[in-house]
Amino acid sequence: MTKKENHTNWIKEEATRLGFDACGISKAEFLEKEAPRLESWLNNNFHGKMHYMENHFDKRLDPTLLVPGSKSVISLLYNYYPQENQKANSYHISKYAYGEDYHHVIKKKLNELVASMQEVMGNFNARVFTDSAPIMERAWAQKSGLGWTGKHSLLISKYRGSFFFLAEIILDIELDYDSPFKTDHCGTCTQCIDACPTEAILPNNTVDGSKCISYFTIELKEEIPKEYKNSFDNWAFGCDICQDVCPWNRFSKPHQEEKFKPDDRLLQFEKNEWDEITEDVFKEIFKRSAVKRTKFDGFKRNIRFLKK
Repeated sequence: MTKKENHTNWIKEEATRLGFDACGISKAEFLEKEAPRLESWLNNNFHGKMHYMENHFDKRLDPTLLVPGSKSVISLLYNYYPQENQKANSYHISKYAYGEDYHHVIKKKLNELVASMQEVMGNFNARVFTDSAPIMERAWAQKSGLGWTGKHSLLISKYRGSFFFLAEIILDIELDYDSPFKTDHCGTCTQCIDACPTEAILPNNTVDGSKCISYFTIELKEEIPKEYKNSFDNWAFGCDICQDVCPWNRFSKPHQEEKFKPDDRLLQFEKNEWDEITEDVFKEIFKRSAVKRTKFDGFKRNIRFLKK
């Protein structure tokens, strides 16, 4: 076995030890196929008021602009599917935000992995990412053999479903590369398209982000357009509808990450308790959660919009 093969195998074993559910590696190169898709998505204004999506177009497609001289992209999956969900008679929070903000949890693990790699492999240049920079995470995960992009635009693993975070390490060392995942196992299924109450999922494997419930409840800072009243299905932060109906998520298993466990009140609160939530209680329940992105006023705006 070559040194390159040894390093590649060791990285995958170490990633598993740190709690990652899958690890794939691809060559760091320009994402030629994704360039026209990204350009078309932006030209159609599917990003809505997320103007940051217009920035760093070249960096999103070329990892060598993020890490000069980069040769490899390590893609990783980290499960967040919960053991227990909220009550049915509640305003819903997307499962990814139940516990501590994943940016902090996963980035710490990525830095641990890089530190271990440097002990074994010597010094190299690298950057770690988890939804934190202009990088097309799903494209790299598919290129690394971890799954395919579903009609809801999320990465689906044949063995794990889609309830996981994506993360990357871009580095200037050549490794053994996995084969891209080429088969689309969604087939003729349209359950996610049919279930989306705002019709944000288009028939051509594209999501109009400007119509997505997650966009309205997280990204949009102004008042939610009145024409979407009564079409949010009680989602107050994010939305999991397209994942909840996906047949591949029958393979989802509860995560083992202690930091992703929610405050008990999040699971037990019913609508009337969310209606009456104070800023102090909001800060207690979501003190380390991604829900803090909306701030208390934004969260209350979402609750007001959901009330009949």
